[in-house]
Amino acid sequence: MRRFVRTGVDALEHLVSGLGTAILALAALIAGVLLAQPALVRSAADRERARLSRWGPEIIDPGPLPARRWVALRDAGVRRELAWVGVHGTAGFLLGLLGLTLPLYALQCITFPLWYHLVPGDIGGPGVLFWPIRGLPDALLVALAGVGWLAATIFAGPYLARLQAWPGRRLLAPPPGADLSARVAHLTATRAAALDAHAAELRRIERSLHDGTQNRLVAVTVLLGLARRALTRDPAAAEQAIDRAQTAAEDALSELRTVVRGILPPVLADRGLAGALDGLARDCGIPCELTVDAPGRFPTAVEATAYYVVAEALTNATKHSGAGHATVSVRREEDRLVLRIDDDGMGGADETRGSGLTGIRRRVEAYDGTMTLTSPAGGPTTMRVELPCGS
Repeated sequence: MRRFVRTGVDALEHLVSGLGTAILALAALIAGVLLAQPALVRSAADRERARLSRWGPEIIDPGPLPARRWVALRDAGVRRELAWVGVHGTAGFLLGLLGLTLPLYALQCITFPLWYHLVPGDIGGPGVLFWPIRGLPDALLVALAGVGWLAATIFAGPYLARLQAWPGRRLLAPPPGADLSARVAHLTATRAAALDAHAAELRRIERSLHDGTQNRLVAVTVLLGLARRALTRDPAAAEQAIDRAQTAAEDALSELRTVVRGILPPVLADRGLAGALDGLARDCGIPCELTVDAPGRFPTAVEATAYYVVAEALTNATKHSGAGHATVSVRREEDRLVLRIDDDGMGGADETRGSGLTGIRRRVEAYDGTMTLTSPAGGPTTMRVELPCGS
């Protein structure tokens, strides 16, 4: 039941955001048809592409508009966008209103027993209920109907959201056989980011091995040499050197384990993603609440990236945000793994100032994922990451 409720809430969010783009589409329809302004149509269509890309597979921008207005209006992509604003500005608008009305009806009806005495009895209850209200029993019947409205919101919402999004995914995506240069450029950029992230990871591993493990192993070799030379003439000094060599060897082994965990944490193989994230939440420097609704296993690269994102985000929340509490939610939405990390810190997180945010984005985009960061001054900070994980 909890999963259905979460799905219904997500669907409501989709419908309300779709209502916003439907209003833009309606305005763009008037501007595009009556005023011949394809740029306004393209702007509204780009907003819808961005919205749909946040909730599912990315929709690639078709590229720049032709410079001349009448040439643009004859462009096949612009004609598809004009068709979209016609459909979304009308049907999408009505679906958005319906999606917003259902929970309002549910709220009105469920709370009606608390305020029914403020309404004249012959008017009836809220929603589509018109029988006279003669007392509390009739008001309770209205509340029972409100439970029905709530069930309709939860179960019908996802279908309404998909129906509202269907014209955009059908008409705003590049047509078959279209120029794929934008997609090639996007893939080139993400692969370049993947190579940069891989090179940075190799440099980090090399630095850790050179500055830590290698130096300690050299110290072990030197101490063992001293112990061998002092073994016959000064057994006490030899024993001290062996003790120091053992300590250095143990430190080197510990640092080597740390480096190995940074490459691919063994806890992922042992306990899976949920168990590994549970360990991160328990070891976090601030209270952290974890919710995982992602049964089964995922590709190794996806699990490693998700683990890295959560670990880095919690480290930032602990060290830089001044937060007193953090929440992490992980769930699977069709073919995508969705991570959301919230903290109640001071906000103002900026990728240009480091704090590992650029590294997170590069690592996410290297796997064709998306990262959205919301961190207004004063907080809170929300990071949402989506990773493709197969069907």
